[in-house]
Amino acid sequence: MSEPESAKGPLSGVVVLDLTRALAGPFGTLLLAGLGATVIRLEEPKGDGRESAPFLGKGGASLRRMAPDDVSIAHVIRHRGKQSITLNLKHGDARRIFADLAAHADVVVENYTRGTAERLGVGYSQARAVKPDIIYCSISGFGQEGSVGGGKAMDGIIQALSGIMMTSGAAEDPPVRIGVPFADLGTPLFAVIGIVSALFHHAKTGEGQHIDVSMLGAMTALQAAEPFKVLEDLGVPMRTGNTVPRLSPFGVYPASDGDVVICCSGDLNFHKLMTVMQRPDLEADARYASQTARLENYHSLDLQVAAWTATLPIAEITERLDAAGIAAAEVRNPDQAIRDERVQARGEVVALQHPDHGATQEIYGPGVPIVFSRTTAGLDPKTAKLGQHNLEVYAQMLGYSAEEIERLRSEKAI
Repeated sequence: MSEPESAKGPLSGVVVLDLTRALAGPFGTLLLAGLGATVIRLEEPKGDGRESAPFLGKGGASLRRMAPDDVSIAHVIRHRGKQSITLNLKHGDARRIFADLAAHADVVVENYTRGTAERLGVGYSQARAVKPDIIYCSISGFGQEGSVGGGKAMDGIIQALSGIMMTSGAAEDPPVRIGVPFADLGTPLFAVIGIVSALFHHAKTGEGQHIDVSMLGAMTALQAAEPFKVLEDLGVPMRTGNTVPRLSPFGVYPASDGDVVICCSGDLNFHKLMTVMQRPDLEADARYASQTARLENYHSLDLQVAAWTATLPIAEITERLDAAGIAAAEVRNPDQAIRDERVQARGEVVALQHPDHGATQEIYGPGVPIVFSRTTAGLDPKTAKLGQHNLEVYAQMLGYSAEEIERLRSEKAI
């Protein structure tokens, strides 16, 4: 009996060729796989991207490869749910093989520097020549306009150029890099939105198209969502550390046993907070009488709130504020956060496994943080071995003979 459609992911039946490397591209195709697409990842025969420490092996995690079957934890995180085939793009047969693959695909995703995919013979023009309605997504640092190359786009480079580094921290701090690779993880979200939108357009019209997503553009667009320059011109500093002045009191405050975030925007919530703090004098103070007044005097107000929170443990602060209807939470470290029963139960964070030895150490990675009412979404906890699906793809999908596959293997084309 066939599997009911409701038991499949919403992108079930969509075939994706994954030419991506590093993090930005692979995270996008990871999400596509989690949504049910069949993602065929093209890897160099030598195993590009599998040598990054730390490693996971039979004995758990280590900074050095302890056994031949140890696998990069980063690789497990980024490439679960994908098929693995090998293809040397510099081999003489690579362009023909790519064309054969593209003819069977719905989507191609790449994140080479500008122009590299076309030079290698795996660009949009080559894919479109064999599949006119192909949906082809390019993720690059600066977009596809201009000369070939266009500069290296690492996460830190994009955080710097987008201005994001100068929005975090206090006024006197040096530039602050966001701890998670924000550009590498944020940009592919826009790529996935573009791909899903293009698939919707294709379903209506039969047309394919090229999707061009720029890391710099995506991150600058997010930064532009806050009017930093306008506020600064009006006397509100751009860099305000752990507080949001225009919503004050709204920020991170010290507790007796850690730190707590309080989000208390609006006059009604301010009244509730002052009631909990037993500070009617502050509520009556003209400096704090309205949201606008609090914006102009946020620093002195933050000092008053911090003086109160510093005398209490986190649990008591959050209990009191929750009872009053004010949003508050403890500041957790990453390990505490991924162990939250809510996110684990919803599959938003999942335990990872070694492809051969299973769960040899407690390690977690991202799941699919979308819960559908009718369809499923999720990822295998393991990753495929290098070239694990060569026969399945080259023989069964493309119809290559055993002799042809052996020739390609002997020539190190696959």
